[in-house]
Amino acid sequence: MTGAPRPLERPRRLVAGDRVAVVAPSGPVDPDRLAAGLDVLRGWDLDPVVAPHVLGRDAVLGYLAADDVARAADLTGAWCDPSVAAVLCARGGYGAQRMVDLLDWRALAAAPAKAFVGFSDVTVLHEAFARRLGLVTYYGPVAAGLAFTKDEPTRDHLRRTLFAPETVQTLASATAATMVGGRACGVTFGGCASMLAAEVGTPHAGTRADGGILVLEDVGEPPYRLDRVLTQLLRSGRLDSVAGIVLGSWRDCGPYDRVREVLRDRLGGLGVPVIEELGFGHGDSSLTVPLGLPAELDADAATLTFRIPALR
Repeated sequence: MTGAPRPLERPRRLVAGDRVAVVAPSGPVDPDRLAAGLDVLRGWDLDPVVAPHVLGRDAVLGYLAADDVARAADLTGAWCDPSVAAVLCARGGYGAQRMVDLLDWRALAAAPAKAFVGFSDVTVLHEAFARRLGLVTYYGPVAAGLAFTKDEPTRDHLRRTLFAPETVQTLASATAATMVGGRACGVTFGGCASMLAAEVGTPHAGTRADGGILVLEDVGEPPYRLDRVLTQLLRSGRLDSVAGIVLGSWRDCGPYDRVREVLRDRLGGLGVPVIEELGFGHGDSSLTVPLGLPAELDADAATLTFRIPALR
């Protein structure tokens, strides 16, 4: 694979009774939130199983759920378990970069394709799964996240994406608006802006946009740091030939008017259609966005429509 966006393989959709694994590839997980998330999954008639180190904490680096080898083993084991139909991340935080190279990629590639869901720091794994496995993944809420445990629209959109993806082929939201008008077609890629920038030059990072539709959001990056992140992506060539851009939430990045100025300044010059505030990422409510799927961006209508369902 070159890393350039192209249509990727879709896993099968979920059905009642499926077993799903919950892993923690990054930061430590709140047990109460995890319990609430597991209850939601059981309410969908799924059978959630929790990887061994999900409720752990690294003895030295307390910002990690467990040491790198253990977190990688959890994800590899869940993915290679033939009884597991999907793998959901419990949270983001930090740590996926530290363990991604420790995954047993040969074993992962030999295992049947399955849905992989997460966002934020999990961007690193979305990029790696696209590059190494050629697989569509799902930039969506985490199982122990506040949006998933407390917001019904967030839960419903993920549930429909996994069980009935033809019902959510068009993404729209009440907040979505046109930043730069026009229409574009391409394969979706992207995720958390700061993680995409941090991955530039690493073995699993994508290369050029090459006609892809960039999906982008972030959290906790004030305007000058967001400027730096976007400038790094531009200077690296990662956004060369991008066909269009879909922007999500920018929580705790400062007043949105200031954030918008930076987004317009850094991305408006690309001359491609741009939608802002589509409603995915770190917000209180969040849509699930498939990555690696062909889609049409209509910036004038502020919608993103996938040409095929997100799962088979």
